[in-house]
Amino acid sequence: MVRVRRMAMATEKHMSPPVVVVVRKRRPAGDTAVTVAAPPLFVLLALLAACSRSLVAAAADSSPGLIELTLVAGAVEKGAVCLDGSPPAYHFQRGSGSGSQSWIVFLQGGAWCSTTETCSDRKMTEYGSSKLMKPIVFDGIFNDQQPQNPDFYNWNKVYVRYCDGASFSGNAEGEAEDGTKLYFRGLRIWEAVVDELMGKGMDNAKQALLTGCSAGGLATLLHCDNFRAKFPQEVSVKCLPDGGFFLDAKDLSGERFIRSLFNGVVQLQNVSEVLPKDCLANKDPTECFFPAELIKSINTPTFIVNSEYDSWQIQNVVAPVGSYPGGTWSNCRDNIQNCSSKQIDVLHGFRSKLIRELKVAEGKRDWGLFIDSCFTHCQTQWSGSWHSPTSPRLGNKTIAEVVGDWYFGRSREVKQIDCKYPCNPTCGS
Repeated sequence: MVRVRRMAMATEKHMSPPVVVVVRKRRPAGDTAVTVAAPPLFVLLALLAACSRSLVAAAADSSPGLIELTLVAGAVEKGAVCLDGSPPAYHFQRGSGSGSQSWIVFLQGGAWCSTTETCSDRKMTEYGSSKLMKPIVFDGIFNDQQPQNPDFYNWNKVYVRYCDGASFSGNAEGEAEDGTKLYFRGLRIWEAVVDELMGKGMDNAKQALLTGCSAGGLATLLHCDNFRAKFPQEVSVKCLPDGGFFLDAKDLSGERFIRSLFNGVVQLQNVSEVLPKDCLANKDPTECFFPAELIKSINTPTFIVNSEYDSWQIQNVVAPVGSYPGGTWSNCRDNIQNCSSKQIDVLHGFRSKLIRELKVAEGKRDWGLFIDSCFTHCQTQWSGSWHSPTSPRLGNKTIAEVVGDWYFGRSREVKQIDCKYPCNPTCGS
């Protein structure tokens, strides 16, 4: 597991300066609400770095291999804008040869903002304004070298930047703390980007894959069937959420921190339009925002990549700052190798809940799973975990190999769930 720890440390230098916030956590009705100190905005949302890894590069414009930013034309007139009102953006690399009519659309991750305060902070970063976005380097499922990306190396590749704070799903507006407008237009951004890509040749696609990391993985689930509907029935269209299966789980103090966060997002940004109608008929919109409910309604073939011990969820769902006394969980939540046997038992409980909620996906004939026991978060956009000699393996295959088998129908063995930590030696290789 040392490799994972080193990578996490290496990404910290690319994170924005932390902004200290306080989150009011909800107790069940009748209990007294308490205020707990939450991690700083971009520490709490550390997946801003994890989702970027080597993909979003803080490199100079002269560096080789950088993919420039493309602003969506006419987006402002449609109200399809980032939190600060700037146009949304993406990075695009044309496919070639056998991949010239095949498309990958990847939705960037980066957590959420659930209050006027956190959204006001966010709009001053690249996660809320295209004015601050830089060129990026493509890797992992975007790598254009066949040995590192055997099935998708020559496809058209689109990396959609995340600047709305609600998994590309909101449709509202508010007022920032400085009196300026906040635009919650994730749904309009989604539509504007897809429309523009259709005009650039995606309307002639023979194959298409919608994917994304973390909050982008959640967005992939939210928009999967809508993406399928953009194409004729004969086109092969599938979805691949990576690190986006967030659990509605209690934290160490018995609170539901992630539910409180999601409830803020759902209410502030008005995401109900993208939620499954059958779920909304019976459940609260916040519950319908969780993947366990979303997957019940998705008809498009979907492949879920996730860790049983998702490092971001352990740090922010199971053991958020303020949910445990003193520093009792500080070392464990940073590195699973530091956990005591009792702490590991708690994490095994999280694993068990994840596996239970994935039963729906297991029962769907055209779906696939790669659920490993590595302490990590998001694995498809970095070659080290996607497809390399040191990548995690299940059934002696890398994520890239199992995803390829699933997408192209080469094997029936495409639902792989790992044993309990620390059983898989490839996680630490």
